[in-house]
Amino acid sequence: MPGQGEQRNGKTAGESLPCTAPENTDKALAAQEKSRAGGITSARASAGTVADGGNLDIVLSGLSKRFKGLDHPAVAPLELKLHAGAVTGLVGPDGAGKTTLLRMLAGLLAPSAGQARVAGLDPVAEGRALRAVLGYMPQRFGLYEDLSVQENLTLYASLRGVEGKERQASFATLLRFTGLEPFTGRLAGKLSGGMKQKLGLACALLGSPRVLLLDEPGVGVDPISRRELWAMVHALAGEGLLIVWSTSYLDEAEQCREVVLLREGALLYAGPPGNLTRSMAGRSFLADPGERSKRALLRQALGAPEVGDGIIQGGFARLILRKDAAPEAVARALNLPAKALRPAEPRFEDAFIDLLGGGPSGGEALGGEVPAVSVASRQGKESAPVIEARELTRTFGSFTATDRVSFAVGRGEIFGLLGPNGAGKSTTFKMMCGLLKPSSGQALVLGRDLQREPAAARRRLGYMAQKFSLYEGLSVKQNLRFFSGIYGLSGREREKRIQEMTATFGFAPMLGQAAGELPLGFKQRLALACALMHRPDILFLDEPTSGVDPLTRREFWLHINSMVEKGVTVMVTTHFMDEAEYCDRIGLVYHGRLIAAGPPDSLKAEARAEQTPNPSMEEAFISLIERYDAARGEN
Repeated sequence: MPGQGEQRNGKTAGESLPCTAPENTDKALAAQEKSRAGGITSARASAGTVADGGNLDIVLSGLSKRFKGLDHPAVAPLELKLHAGAVTGLVGPDGAGKTTLLRMLAGLLAPSAGQARVAGLDPVAEGRALRAVLGYMPQRFGLYEDLSVQENLTLYASLRGVEGKERQASFATLLRFTGLEPFTGRLAGKLSGGMKQKLGLACALLGSPRVLLLDEPGVGVDPISRRELWAMVHALAGEGLLIVWSTSYLDEAEQCREVVLLREGALLYAGPPGNLTRSMAGRSFLADPGERSKRALLRQALGAPEVGDGIIQGGFARLILRKDAAPEAVARALNLPAKALRPAEPRFEDAFIDLLGGGPSGGEALGGEVPAVSVASRQGKESAPVIEARELTRTFGSFTATDRVSFAVGRGEIFGLLGPNGAGKSTTFKMMCGLLKPSSGQALVLGRDLQREPAAARRRLGYMAQKFSLYEGLSVKQNLRFFSGIYGLSGREREKRIQEMTATFGFAPMLGQAAGELPLGFKQRLALACALMHRPDILFLDEPTSGVDPLTRREFWLHINSMVEKGVTVMVTTHFMDEAEYCDRIGLVYHGRLIAAGPPDSLKAEARAEQTPNPSMEEAFISLIERYDAARGEN
């Protein structure tokens, strides 16, 4: 880990970070949002904010924060200077100190030592003046879900002191900018995830701030909505705002001109993400498993000393070699022909994981605790589907959320259900779990209709909810005992299973800690453990890694992969497109219909175009939806 003031790609830790919008932003969308942002700029100019014409830098001078009971500071002494004009990414794994730093910049936490200056103001001593120029969107933005879009805007305008003509002008501008004009009467709780984030951004922009602090605004948002959010934010940055965007999603970090990378409160890197990515040249490879399972190949690779990290990418294992490791040696260690290991373009995520010391080794995965399930041939016609949707339909009044969706999932397969916010994906998923009754059609598990024989089917199911159905007031051990009891475990069997989960997930130091006090990554592990207490052979995962960092996500999928190798069948929903690569097949739901289905590599091939000859999963997702919209328009 470099020390403070040490050189990082030609910059020192205390050197200024110039920020401008990245060149790869979607130009048409960015131009549209920039035009909308012009109205915000005009409104701001007429409002005459404190920082107009002033210094908008954020300057950190030895800023640090310590909390009682922690062995290391939440934020170690930082020396940084950030400028306006684009988005600075605040990046790091869970517990890196991102939220703590933003809360200090917003004046909500006093530093333990050092000083911060935001737009020339001390966030604590001059908090009232800072609030006039600062917009802060916390990780759990405080929308009132039983109020409408307009009522939320009115409430926050009152809190920010925006009154009279300025209020009405701000509402009109922000509603147009965020595209929420048609939805002013809709309850915030009825908005899609993307629309909630847009409303949160609109509320943060009330009062014409010149500095924006955004804490994980992309969590739970589909790729199309995230792209729209980024276009809005880049347009604002282009009008001169200073914007800090905290994220655990590394594709978002690549959108930033500069990133600040923290781990355990300490600064690891400050500079352009491209510089860090280029440092990985020659170390990223795709390994073709041939006749072997891609999951078995990945597990073997993660045990090789030459391999620092690995994930599934479609039909391949994507491997990151350690520095100075020879590809030929890796191929020999994995019993692969040399041609099976081909170079891949490095990504910022590769460099991020490498800088953190590499990914998990692949040992101690849950597969060791799961008994093998009889696995029939996935290709054989004699193999009956484990999970099946037949003309599945759900209506709410005159609205059809799911429209005649059909698919089948075989034993030992991971099937991903993808779709934009509000597309019908969650409705379909809930019917497949038995949580929602279909209006017509059937949801079958092991050939049993979930509506007619729910008890028989549910004994074989494990369900992990998006918001983790934990009892936050109970301790870790109490949650494990409670859920094991729900699944019918008792006595020695229950205690044995609790011990197994405690050892596998490393719960021992926190068994007495309340679940609500756990970091997000440990909440996720506890939720997975609770879902697996009865050793189900069918697993439903609803946005299982939303908001967790890449290291935690890798650990999670190591467990899932090891279980699938034992014959467990998995159905998963996700907005994280790299996570979709772990799936054997994907179903893309849009306007309530299944508009595309197939292996990840097949969907990417289907989306291939002259502008994107080698599309990512996210580019394929967006392309397939845009093509569907275009076809509907032509008809």
